Amino acid sequence: MRILLTGGTGLIGQALCRHWRHQGHELWVWSRNPRQVPALCSGAQGIAQLQALDGGPAMDAVINLAGAPIADRPWTEARRRLLWRSRVDLTRTLVDWMGRQATSPRVLISGSAVGWYGDGGEQWLAEDSAPCTSDFGSRLCMAWEQEAERAQQWGVRVALLRTAPVLAPQGGMLARLLPPFRLGLGARLGSGRQWMPWIHLDDQVALIDHLLRHERCSGPYNACAPDPVRNTDFTQALARALHRPAVLAVPAWALRLALGEMSVLLLGGQRLMPRRAQETGFVWMYPRISAALGHLLQK
Repeated sequence: MRILLTGGTGLIGQALCRHWRHQGHELWVWSRNPRQVPALCSGAQGIAQLQALDGGPAMDAVINLAGAPIADRPWTEARRRLLWRSRVDLTRTLVDWMGRQATSPRVLISGSAVGWYGDGGEQWLAEDSAPCTSDFGSRLCMAWEQEAERAQQWGVRVALLRTAPVLAPQGGMLARLLPPFRLGLGARLGSGRQWMPWIHLDDQVALIDHLLRHERCSGPYNACAPDPVRNTDFTQALARALHRPAVLAVPAWALRLALGEMSVLLLGGQRLMPRRAQETGFVWMYPRISAALGHLLQK
């Protein structure tokens, strides 16, 4: 297949490129730094403008993973505008470009996040659940998905990927946690009772590949392991995997003071099930947190 990716130089995008290049697919990555793409993305072609593809061979699939990191800094007004532009506005530009092509791609797999649901408390959530709260992260994800869904008007199959924090030692949440945990400074956040959906990087790649290959898959999919854990359980599991103690706690008030509304990412959570992925027959390689961390930390 001929596949176009946005966000191809990120953690998930690079892993996808390695996986798909091994399968023999032709990969193109829309990037602000196209010259870096061949080295970062297993030989994929880099483009700075979508117009560079006009008049060439049609794309079979588009994978939209672009977006500035949502948890890197507090949600100031300037940061909110950047997050909106890098997700909602970019997706609008991408879908508009798809609609102008003589032959539209057959499928768009577009990123979203479990933050779509807001803080769900103790409620079990699946893809047909309504949002529980309406914080900025939830509104951002809803607008992001709405832009992607517009591609359906051109006969494009659209799958929406509501991704949980992806576990990988080389990036994302786990990479930020490893230094303090290795020093024995691991800590639960607030009460530690908030639910934490998660997914191993290998399962994230496999799920995207699964949605690409199965033509009946459309609509939202929760990209998470079938074993959600509370923050306390995750903290203890990571500490055990590193053979370190984790007896500290970061007070909720301190996180709210430091992060403002963004603290919902740490103090809220989703008791989430990947029901629709299960119904398609997808099988996780790492469905349990202890096995996932054990595998990742052996690398």
